[in-house]
Amino acid sequence: MFTDSTSNEIGIVMTEAWEAFHIYRKMSLQRRADFMKTIAFEIEACGDLLIQTAMEETNLPEVRLKNERARTMFQLNQYATFCEEGSWLNACIDTAVDDKNPPKPDIRKMLVPIGPVVVFGASNFPFAYSTAGGDTACALAAGCSVIVKAHPAHPKTSTIVANAIYKAVEKCNMPKGIFAHVFGQSFEVGKNLVMHPKTKAVGFTGSYIGGKQLFDWANQRKEPIPVFAEMGSVNPIFLLQEKLKKDTSSLAQNIAASITLGIGQFCTNPGLIIGIESEELNLFVHDLGKLIQQTNPAAMLHSGIVKSYKNKKSESLLQEGVHLVAESEKEVKENEGLPSAATTTGAIFLNNPLLHQEIFGPFSLVVRCKDLNEMLEVAMHLEGQLTATIMATENDFLQSNNLVEAIKNICGRFILNGVPTGVEVCTSMQHGGPFPASTDSRFTAVGIDGIKRFARPMSFQNWPNNLLPDELKNENSQKIWRTVNGQLTKDVIFSN
Repeated sequence: MFTDSTSNEIGIVMTEAWEAFHIYRKMSLQRRADFMKTIAFEIEACGDLLIQTAMEETNLPEVRLKNERARTMFQLNQYATFCEEGSWLNACIDTAVDDKNPPKPDIRKMLVPIGPVVVFGASNFPFAYSTAGGDTACALAAGCSVIVKAHPAHPKTSTIVANAIYKAVEKCNMPKGIFAHVFGQSFEVGKNLVMHPKTKAVGFTGSYIGGKQLFDWANQRKEPIPVFAEMGSVNPIFLLQEKLKKDTSSLAQNIAASITLGIGQFCTNPGLIIGIESEELNLFVHDLGKLIQQTNPAAMLHSGIVKSYKNKKSESLLQEGVHLVAESEKEVKENEGLPSAATTTGAIFLNNPLLHQEIFGPFSLVVRCKDLNEMLEVAMHLEGQLTATIMATENDFLQSNNLVEAIKNICGRFILNGVPTGVEVCTSMQHGGPFPASTDSRFTAVGIDGIKRFARPMSFQNWPNNLLPDELKNENSQKIWRTVNGQLTKDVIFSN
């Protein structure tokens, strides 16, 4: 039923996307926003069929999927609002000064859409990071056409969502090719999509291996293009002494819940816990182990993820100096992930790069450092992360300035006294981090700034008002915020 798209079919899709892009990019911000809101409406109209299909394909529970569908609709509506509000365009206007020597020209700048965007659906979020997920919503808001490659783990779910988007295309009288849906299990399909000359950007959420391959292909092109890949993270949690002594039990409860949430299948799952040798750390590890033992295993997304989790966990536990703390004592089935925790020393962790790698599932490694200096050394040797957390009292924080500064260097979101799971869709969210967490730490996959990934700045010099884009015209008909001669304003510009 779901066959890989051929290179010829991809060529047709990309040509249509390129043609549609040149129509869509000229549409008003309001029309883009209305289109996105209509997509959200059509997804809701899919009803229980969408939820039941996703349950069958992903093993995710009904409540989780209903919440994720609601989040997906919220994202579409929120990005539509951001799109129409227009501040993300960074519109800047410097009007001419004729009597200056030499005369100063009229220069106006804004972000313009980059072109057709290829989005690779994610396995762990069949709605929110897949066919109509955040990357698709951001690209449409930016004024780009979108080509989605369905994730092979949930093609039926992706098709239902794609059909909802096609209905919105028809209702909103959008050009043919503004959205396309393709299939592909082989690497060749992904390569053809990335390497096609009409592709101008790529959005991806998934593994390091997959994201890095897309990045490499994009940079081997005659015209290199940006790949915005979010590739996972171990999301370290640093436990400082005074906080650990004060809240040992509650820290163990909160962190255990975060490790096992959704059977560990979140890119913000805390896979690393770093503390200093002490009686309090021993008690924390004991409590954490007891909680892990009491946690029920659950079905993972698909057989490939189960296999990868088991293999990587086994490999980690075979490393010298790594000791199992606890595993769930509940009965486990073949397709389920077994919640587990292990421990090692700071010295062993520093000398074994394999222990730094993400194990996608309900597993976390506790690193026992001999003192604060070794904890600092561990922080300085960690790779880029989506998140990093510090559990600390104010006194802990003030006495650990070097550690705090080191952690800042490795993460996109820095959390104080909270767990990393849960990504709020809001303006101030940063979901991205230094490589290898993502391919470009300057951008986020969540929030209004996510739109900017699929746009580029362009200046218009000495253009007559009637030929300018509406967003830069004197009358400001779209009522957006603009920086005019250094002042942020929505005012009309009165020509001389």
